[in-house]
Parts: sequence; structure tokens; C-alpha cells
Amino acid sequence: MPPSSSTLTVQERRQQILELIRAQTFATLDDLTTVLGVSESTVRRDLEALEEEGEAQRIHGGVLYTGKTPKLPHFELRQPMNWAEKKAIARKAVELIQPGDSVLLDGGSTTYEVARLLVGLPVHVVTNSLPVANLFASSPISDLVFLGGSICPRSGVSQGPLANAMIGSLRVRKAILSVAAINEQGFFNNNVLLVETERRMMEVADEVIVVADSSKFGHCSLTHLCPLDAVQVVVSDESLVDAWRARLESVGVRLLVAPVQERQTLPVGEIGMGDANSAVRSG
Repeated sequence: MPPSSSTLTVQERRQQILELIRAQTFATLDDLTTVLGVSESTVRRDLEALEEEGEAQRIHGGVLYTGKTPKLPHFELRQPMNWAEKKAIARKAVELIQPGDSVLLDGGSTTYEVARLLVGLPVHVVTNSLPVANLFASSPISDLVFLGGSICPRSGVSQGPLANAMIGSLRVRKAILSVAAINEQGFFNNNVLLVETERRMMEVADEVIVVADSSKFGHCSLTHLCPLDAVQVVVSDESLVDAWRARLESVGVRLLVAPVQERQTLPVGEIGMGDANSAVRSG
């Protein structure tokens, strides 16, 4: 039996809610009020607070878990870097998505933030990312297609010939991709197999959207993905310098600049040891 609600602090009660929805990924309001023994209005206030923290997403009929990022090397190293910028970029990118859209998401840390905001919306999600797929697996509103293939243990994404073949049979309205670096030659990533898969993603999308914080600009990475003018939209943060804003617009790329509302850091235990100044970067 859980402890009586009268003995729990607010934070303990909210942690109990998180433990419940983390275990089953989805819970109804009735489930939570019954387990906690508190009023519906109390649960609603708790869920509102958890949603603001990015831990949960309220949808019609209940709540989904959208909490801490997966314990994969890619996320351990990358997610803490420019986290406020990534969250701002995600908020701006989601404005491009309409109900009923088919959206293809790759496995970058910035696209993961986009995915969190799409949970609970009526969209068709296609992804090669196990962490992203897990966000939507129990959603009664979103449709999910997971692309099979060889799984990269570092990032949890499928890639290679099997994934590429499956992508070729699909068509989506929008592909949202992360990149490791951007320079005058175009967009780069640091995984050769993944770049091949992302090129297939671009081919099947009506519109390609790159989400990249300003620290990615002016750098190079291992593998060239495509020229600057091969994408339709770039979403970045307000620290992007004027020269790059002008450069993107000069080649016909629509640039959306996301205001950063607040500087945030991940909780202790979530922060990795990545080098923020490394020229080999990841989404």
C-alpha cells in the first residue's frame, strides 16, 4: 500500500505520480486520484506542475510520461549542452506541425525535445529513434511507425540498409532532423550510416526542417549530409549571428529564430562530461 496522502509532501506526491506513469507510460485521472487518495483538483495541479517541468504530458483521458531522457551515451553527453536553447527551438519547431501531419523525426537530442512536445497531439509519427518511439508507444492519439534496422547502441537509432529500404516505401509531410555541424558547405553529422539514412528521410519528405542551436554553426563534422539549400527550414536560437541569418536567407532557406525564455540546466545526475567546444558535435 502506498503511504497515506496526508503523510506525503507535495514533492513526494508528485514523485509518486511520476513513478506510476513511468511504470505504465499512461495513467487516467481516476487512476491517480484512487492511488493517491486525493481530490481530482489536487491531481490536476500536480500534473500541471509536472507538465511545466517536462516530466509529463496531459492528454484527453489521462497523462503520459515524458520525463528524463534515456540513459544512452548520446543523451548523457549531449542533452545538457545548450538545453535551454534546445527546448526553445523545439517550441518554435512544433509551431510548424498541424493536426494530422505525418512527421518524421530522427534521433538527435534536439528532435527528442520536439518529440516531447508532440506527445498527445493527433499526428502520425515516423522515427528511427527508440527513445522517441517510446514517447509515443502508448499514446492513444498519435500513430507511430518505427523504422527497423541496425540499432546504434550509443544513440538508440536504427540505421543502415534495412532502415533505408523501409523509409523508401513511405511519404511524410515533414522531416525534422538534427545535425552535428553547419558551415558554408552545408549540414554535417558524425555517423556515416546515419547520414545515409537521413538522406533517405529527406527524399520522402515534402518539407525538411533542421533544428540546430547556434553553437553548431561555423563547424564541420565527419560526414557531409547536404548543401544548405537542400532543406526548406532551419530553426535555431536567438544567439545565431547576423552573418549566418543572412547566409541562410540568401540561399532560400526559411529561418525561424526561437527566443530563449530561461537558462536551464539538467538536474544533477543527468549531466554528462561532453566537451561543448568539440568540433565533432551531435544533434
